[in-house]
Amino acid sequence: MMVQKNVTLFLEEDTYEKYKEFCKKNAVALSRSIEVFMENKMNGGKK
Repeated sequence: MMVQKNVTLFLEEDTYEKYKEFCKKNAVALSRSIEVFMENKMNGGKK
């Protein structure tokens, strides 16, 4: 089992609210989408 970590991010409020709404409308878990973004960055954009 993976251990989860709580983190604090400082984001532009408008950007955060728009992305949160995007995730809600598209049934995307906000935290998981950030995790996937981080994984992609570390892998040079490769899956």
